[in-house]
Amino acid sequence: MPPVEPMLATSVREIPDTGHVEPKWDGFRTVVFRDGDEVVLGSRNGRPLTRYFPEVVEAVRAQAPRRCVLDGEIVLARDGRLDFEALQLRLHPAASRVALLAERTPASLVTFDLLAVGDDDLTGADFAVRRARLEEALGGAAPPVHVTRATGDPATAARWFSLFEGAGLDGVVAKPLTGPYLPGKRVMFKVKHERTADCVVAGFRWHTSGPVVGSLLLGLHADDGSLRSVGVAASFTMARRRELLDELEPYRIPEGGAGAAGHPWGAWADAGSASASGADVPEEFRGRGANSRWAPTKSLTFVPVLPRLVVEVRYDHLEGRRFRHTAHFRRWRPDRDPASCTFAQLDEPVHYDLDDVLGLRPPDRCG
Repeated sequence: MPPVEPMLATSVREIPDTGHVEPKWDGFRTVVFRDGDEVVLGSRNGRPLTRYFPEVVEAVRAQAPRRCVLDGEIVLARDGRLDFEALQLRLHPAASRVALLAERTPASLVTFDLLAVGDDDLTGADFAVRRARLEEALGGAAPPVHVTRATGDPATAARWFSLFEGAGLDGVVAKPLTGPYLPGKRVMFKVKHERTADCVVAGFRWHTSGPVVGSLLLGLHADDGSLRSVGVAASFTMARRRELLDELEPYRIPEGGAGAAGHPWGAWADAGSASASGADVPEEFRGRGANSRWAPTKSLTFVPVLPRLVVEVRYDHLEGRRFRHTAHFRRWRPDRDPASCTFAQLDEPVHYDLDDVLGLRPPDRCG
């Protein structure tokens, strides 16, 4: 019975030879419960996703066993690749908007484990058994329901790791073939793409615990010379947050100070101007007012600093022109000219069609 916390993975640098490797899907993790016509889409944090994805609910009713519990990922594809930003937009409070988005940007369900079917509780069985039962239960599944591809060949897994990023995936997951399903435990292994970039620090946000740095706002220069927001760097220790405040102090622009007028995002440092629009508006402020759409209590205001500091950050991959996840601070780069921090330094993965990853094309296309 819901909720069930999904089994998790530990990050590792190399793909382990466990006998089973899958693509790492970039979507909303979900444990799917079906009992007749009743379907519940549980999320990783225990909050149901059911109301937001009516098309996935209907697909489960049409294709899944009448009584089952599935582990999988809700994903959304556009133009042959995953689009996580469009998937986030599906979490809308208005029922009419939910119905409209379900029609315009339908989601899919990629399954990769089977916890129960009929009267059989499979959580105590080895993963090899659960995988075989999953293929049996959903062997005839058709889009938008999928069983994830898998390989036991290390060379194929390495090739997938390189190729599938072009379809919007962010790595692979290796699973031991033995062992039960352990909710909340990190018994799998994930390998994600990691890269570095030198970015301009254009501001910071306060931490919720007090007057210390919560996150650094990062920018890169576009071809026209404008500084575009690409994301944030966060996840500092409390001691490091205090140090960062001291390091940023010489560059901080006082509230209402003359320097704000020359700041590339100065007009949007004040929450009262956050609803303005324009090509140079940081993405996190565009059309969202003073608060985050995804966390209404989180303010999106920031403290502007003179864009003269360069920081090297570690990131996994891009979502459009922004870092998909929070970047990680590595070191200051006093040797870099801020004007030299451009999008040209970012790796662009080779484009790869999502249908290949889902196995909807002949298998000789990708091994």
